[in-house]
Amino acid sequence: MTTDPQLDVRSEPPARRHTLILDTYHALTPGAGFELVNDHDPKPLYYQFDAEYKDQFTWDYLEEGPDVWRVRIGRPAA
Repeated sequence: MTTDPQLDVRSEPPARRHTLILDTYHALTPGAGFELVNDHDPKPLYYQFDAEYKDQFTWDYLEEGPDVWRVRIGRPAA
């Protein structure tokens, strides 16, 4: 069980999801994280993070479908 805040984007329009997720990531303090809840594997989002924030984020799958995907996204401590 995580105490990180949860961001459930399943009810959000797909065009808005990445903006919400990235805004949530940018608001994190070093060492903090949040739990992303999605209706599909957010692998394209991982590739975006890897391209734009190389070595500045953590990505841990907590649940891998088939209906619900949960990923802890974090900002490493300095």
